[in-house]
Amino acid sequence: GAMKLTSSEGYDIKIENFEHSAAVTDPSGVSAAQKTINATGINGSAVTLQDGGTVSEGGHLDSTVVAGKVTFGSVDGPFTVSSDVVNSTGGVLNTTASGESVASAKNKLSQVDISTAEGAQNALDVVDAALAQVNSIRSDLGAIQNRFVSTIRNLGVSVENFSASRSRIQDADFASETAALSRAQILQQAGVAMVAQANSIPQG
Repeated sequence: GAMKLTSSEGYDIKIENFEHSAAVTDPSGVSAAQKTINATGINGSAVTLQDGGTVSEGGHLDSTVVAGKVTFGSVDGPFTVSSDVVNSTGGVLNTTASGESVASAKNKLSQVDISTAEGAQNALDVVDAALAQVNSIRSDLGAIQNRFVSTIRNLGVSVENFSASRSRIQDADFASETAALSRAQILQQAGVAMVAQANSIPQG
């Protein structure tokens, strides 16, 4: 059988002091002392753990550490990760330089290889990033559409207000012209009356 150990937060996985205390019997009834265990990292590197093993025994150990890995990603463009943590064997970004930094690399589906576990994981990461970018664009387009709808409604209200104002202005102009016409008619009637009165006076 096989057992898979996973660290979702990128921590190292350590197996130490491997011991084998019992023999196993296969289905054919043959007993064998199983004293080794094979461990394989996600990048394909393998190590054999042996009961009581040391480095001097054919490279077999009784302990091993599978280094963890943290992957940074962004859907908004390139970025740089930096750290001032450093020691003689390398800092958190696998360099021995002070103020180390690592620039991001663009990944595309055409660039990944799914023939390995790491490549398949990279492909999933690229797909997730692409979906996140699509969702971000959809959110931006939705916000723009909402602003357009709001602007159209405001313009509609403005047109309605302008129409009402124009109607009131026309009503006011009509009233003003009616008053001016009445004034002119009164003046005309007064003038006619004065002429008629003057004509009625005897001519001497």
